[in-house]
Order: sequence, then C-alpha cells, then structure tokens
Amino acid sequence: MSLDPSQSAPRGAGVFFERRELERLLRLYGRMVAAGEWRDYGMDALHDCAVFSVFRRSSEAPLYRIEKRPALSRRQGAWAIVGHGGHILRRGHELEQVLRFFDKGRFTVVD
Repeated sequence: MSLDPSQSAPRGAGVFFERRELERLLRLYGRMVAAGEWRDYGMDALHDCAVFSVFRRSSEAPLYRIEKRPALSRRQGAWAIVGHGGHILRRGHELEQVLRFFDKGRFTVVD
C-alpha cells in the first residue's frame, strides 16, 4: 500500500493555524482588546495561506493581517504581518519573532 500525498488531505483543504499558533494569536488579540486597540477579528483558511485579520471596527478594512504561507517557509519565512495598505510590515520564519512587531511600545495603555 503506497501513500499518495495528494490524497492525504481532502480536496479543497486549505492551510490553517495549528493549535499552538492559534492560542498565541488569540492571546495577542486579548491583550490588544484590553488595551482598547482592537475590537474584532476574522480568520480565513485559503488554499495557500491562513489569515488572522484584526479590526478596529468590524465594518472597516482590517488594521493588520497576520498571514501564514507555508510555501514561503524556506525563502522569506512563512509568517508575515500585512498593514492596512497591503504593505508587508514584518516577515519571518517564527511566529513569536514576527509578533514582536506589536511589542515595540507602539501601543500603551493609558488610565
């Protein structure tokens, strides 16, 4: 019995986040909601990438898109943060390294 990789996943199956990655994204989301920066999120599982989008208001375009593109993992890195205008703000091989973009003191909680 031979295993054919093209038959291992159902047709139309897309890329999605692993449990650990999703937990890390949701932890960041919770922190940013508590800071009053973000208010909504959305997730997409496309055939070539998984996207975690964050919004200030759900009726607007996303502020940031955190994308996982496994096809780019050997080149630029599978992870990218894409800004409002479609510009890539940060790219890397590890999710933690890419998410440090949000730790740079850009966001502060004011009482």
